[in-house]
Amino acid sequence: MSQDTILIRNLGLQPYDPVSEAMHEFTETRTESTPDEIWLVEHNPVFTQGQAGKAEHVLSPGDIPVIQSDRGGQVTYHGPGQQVMYLLINLKRRKLGVRELVTVMEQTVIDTLAEWGIEARARADAPGVYVQDKKICSLGLRIRKGCSFHGLALNIAMDLTPFLRINPCGYAGMEMTQVKHFMPDANMDKIRPVLISHLLAQLNNPPHIYTAT
Repeated sequence: MSQDTILIRNLGLQPYDPVSEAMHEFTETRTESTPDEIWLVEHNPVFTQGQAGKAEHVLSPGDIPVIQSDRGGQVTYHGPGQQVMYLLINLKRRKLGVRELVTVMEQTVIDTLAEWGIEARARADAPGVYVQDKKICSLGLRIRKGCSFHGLALNIAMDLTPFLRINPCGYAGMEMTQVKHFMPDANMDKIRPVLISHLLAQLNNPPHIYTAT
């Protein structure tokens, strides 16, 4: 397989910790010739606290575990019905800076939502993607050895109430939304292929291979 090829893995519903460990191992052991990978996953309910995370933003987690993460940013929530996309990309090989990769992720989501007439935008003061000033997608990255890991989380058709137990991304009163609020028949299977298509377009349509594992 050419090192220019991107391997796209659909991992389904998974607990957070094993996927995080696998992502770290992949990043630590990859070489200059390792092809990039995109991992698509839903997580069991979990709050993840970013590197900059402050305990006061975790208001009342209840029975949902809080896990420390080494991604950028503050606390967020992952759960079923949310499409998480991990971008394991060699930035130098793709000729991308970190800010450019953030823009790629934001534009991927904006273009995906536009397919269904949902007008979304990015904000310079608060990374992520927003619809009507409500957050629909959270971003968080880490760079190691010139390679990215972690990525984005797009709310599609999920229970949003756990977000009320935190200050999402460190912003008190930040309102969250999801695709289903604007498109009642939204589901993961409808949105996922369009999201991938727009990501590949942002990356100049590299060769790619899909796998279920």
